[in-house]
Amino acid sequence: MTSKSTSLVRTSEDALAAAIIAHLDASTRELPRDVSERLKSARAMALAKRHMVAVQTAAGVSHPAGNVAALQPGGASDGGFWGRLGAWVPLVALVAGLIAIGVVQENIRAQELAEIDAALLTDELPPTAYTDPGFAQFLRANRAN
Repeated sequence: MTSKSTSLVRTSEDALAAAIIAHLDASTRELPRDVSERLKSARAMALAKRHMVAVQTAAGVSHPAGNVAALQPGGASDGGFWGRLGAWVPLVALVAGLIAIGVVQENIRAQELAEIDAALLTDELPPTAYTDPGFAQFLRANRAN
C-alpha cells in the first residue's frame, strides 16, 4: 500500500470511530437515572476489587571482575557431582535406548529370515530348483499365461 492509501484508510477508520463514540454518548444521555446510577456503582465496585499488580524486576548476576552482568544456566555453581550426573543421565538413557532398538530390529530381521528359510525348505521344490535358469524361465512363462 502507498502512504496515500494508508492515510485514507486511517481517515476512514477515525471517522468510523468518531461516529461510534457520538452514538454511544447520545445513548448514554438517554438512559434513565436509576440505570446510570447502578452502572456507576457497579463500576466503582469493580475498580475497588481490582488487584493492583506490582512489577518486580529481576536483579542481575554481577561478575566479581567488574560491572559485567551474566545469566548463567544452573546458577553460579555447576552443582558438583550430582549436577554432572544429572547432565549425563539423559545421554546414557539415549544410548541405551538406541542399543535396545538395534537389538530388537536384529531379532525381528532374524525371525523374518528364519520364516523365509523354513518356507523354502518345506516347499515341494528343492532349493536348487530356485537357482536353475530353466526354472526362472518356467516361472516367467507361467505368469504370461
